[in-house]
Amino acid sequence: MTLLLSDITVDAWAQSGPISLNELIGSVVMIEVFQVNCPGCFMYSLPKAVELYEKYHEHGLVVIGLATAFEDYDKNTFENLQKLIVNGEVIGETYKALNRYDKLTKDRKLSWRIPFPVGMDRVVADIEPVTDERVLQYAQNFLNGFDNFDEGKKHAVLQQVKHYLEQKTKKAETFEKFGLQGTPSSITFDRKGQLRDISFGQVDYKQAMIEELVADVH
Repeated sequence: MTLLLSDITVDAWAQSGPISLNELIGSVVMIEVFQVNCPGCFMYSLPKAVELYEKYHEHGLVVIGLATAFEDYDKNTFENLQKLIVNGEVIGETYKALNRYDKLTKDRKLSWRIPFPVGMDRVVADIEPVTDERVLQYAQNFLNGFDNFDEGKKHAVLQQVKHYLEQKTKKAETFEKFGLQGTPSSITFDRKGQLRDISFGQVDYKQAMIEELVADVH
């Protein structure tokens, strides 16, 4: 299945919305996917996304922050996203990490603002039965090279995946549709709305890729 910009699901907007994604055709679009309870998102990837936005938004780059939830469903909520956007309030492991590294203001708030639109992935109840077929498909979709693992490793991984799915009460639509491995992740589309890249973690090539895409005006 070919995924397009229109396949991104935004359930609600916390900042600068609503936005019709189809109207962004003609721009390079980077969806920065994060969780509010994700220290690495706030230490590394979101600041980098802000940097790319400031450098390239006048050249055709649109950046959208998309908060999601694949764990800690009690913390990775739209309510906590709103607190982040309105007050700079951070929670849970994010708060602990930023506080430990002295990256909060004197009143323990985020010391910088997200300048681009921010929405929430649609998170729904996961009522799908945990069958052997589902466990295998999940492992193949989310683990690069799974089919090349030896049988012992495959068995161990499948047991871990089964345990994860059995305790998983919800699912985030964009996160699962694009087969994301975790947060932070970025999903990048070219000016035609076609998927060009999915990355997990801090990826050094992102800036060079954005430069190339914004330069392509045809």
